[in-house]
This record gives sequence, structure tokens and C-alpha cells, in this order.
Amino acid sequence: MTRILLIEDDPAVQKGVTLALRRRGHDIEAAASGETGLLSLERYRPELVLLDLMLPGMSGLEVCRRIREARQIPIIILSARGDDIDMVVGLEAGADDYVVKPASGEVLEARMRAVLRRVAPSQQAQADTPADGAGPAAQYETHGALTMDRGGLLVFKNGTELVFAPSELKLLLFLSSAPGRVFSRQQLLEQVWEHSFYGDARLVDACVMRLRAKIEDTPRSPVYVQTVRGFGYRFGPL
Repeated sequence: MTRILLIEDDPAVQKGVTLALRRRGHDIEAAASGETGLLSLERYRPELVLLDLMLPGMSGLEVCRRIREARQIPIIILSARGDDIDMVVGLEAGADDYVVKPASGEVLEARMRAVLRRVAPSQQAQADTPADGAGPAAQYETHGALTMDRGGLLVFKNGTELVFAPSELKLLLFLSSAPGRVFSRQQLLEQVWEHSFYGDARLVDACVMRLRAKIEDTPRSPVYVQTVRGFGYRFGPL
């Protein structure tokens, strides 16, 4: 069972999604506006947020940004707007995935599971650490100014810990596991987002943009996540 916060103002969509996910064993709470959604976030403490873009008052994009400023909880945008620009803007605001309405319960379930699997390793790492802090020593690896503890899912830049959304962290750890190797966008979709179908390269590009903003000194001239034109991305420095 997953605790899900659905922020959706359309009563029919709200009811349909709620029933579909409850039938699959999830606990779900719905909010009809961004303001009430943010209040529910603090009280309900969900494990995942399904967020509509077109909300009354505060927009879904602003809600996404506010959630991402305070929490690294997975966010899936659920919107009737499937245009490239809308999707890219939503992903750049910090969402982990983007599903175009109407979406079946099976599609939502699959996308939620994929996003939640990116979070599970960090939760397991925390659970495996004794309360007194004892346990296996961290295994650090260094790439330029970046230091990584893969077991603890921690990344530091010049000694300062960085905070990532689940998709950003998984993308960074995957790319850095094979420095210099070029991965296509489709390969990254399959390995990081667990999407086996073609057509969501925007997920990768938007995530790369957010990741560069956090780890690069000059995001427009990246050292770590480098673009290989016509092919995809690779991790440096080489």
C-alpha cells in the first residue's frame, strides 16, 4: 500500500483516479486546489504526489516547485495537456514523471511503481543503518569535486551534501557507474525511468538540465554530465 496525495480539481477525474488506485490497495487522499494540497502534504505525509497542472488559484507548476523546495517526495504530473512545451516545463519544475490524461489505472500503477523503485534503495539504506550510527563504513568514490557514497545514496560537492529528486539521483548514479560510456536517451529511459517504450526523451533532457544546475559550476558548459550530439549523454570528467 502506498499513501498517495492526488491534487486534482476535476471531480470526475478525482473520483476515477481515487477508485482505480484504491482498488489496487493504495491509500489515497484528494485535494481540489494547490493550497489545500500543500496543507494535506504536511498533515497526510504521502509517499507520492499525483499533481494536475491546471488548478484553480495556485497553478500546478507552482505547487510542484514549492513541494520540491521542501521535499524530495516523488511527483508525477497528471495533466490533459500533452504538448511538448507543457511537458518540458512541468518536468523542469521538478516532477519525476508526466502522464497525459486520461490514463488507465494500469498505466498509473506502472508509472508509480517505477518512480517509487527509485526511492526504495535510499529508504532501505536508512533502514539498514543502526540507530547508534554503527554499521559498515561508507565506500566513497571521487569524481572531480563530487564525492559519492553509493551505499548510502549520498553525494557531496566540495564537502557539501547535495539534495536531489529521486530521478536526478538515480540518473547521476547510473551515469557515473560507467564514466566515459555514452548512453542513449532510450537506454536511460529504460534504466532510470523503467520506460520500455519510445517517445519520452524529454524526461531525460529535463532531468539532465536539473541535475546540471546542482552539480556543475557552469551548467551551460558541463563537466560531469556531457552531451554527445546525436547519441545521448556520458559522465565525465574524462
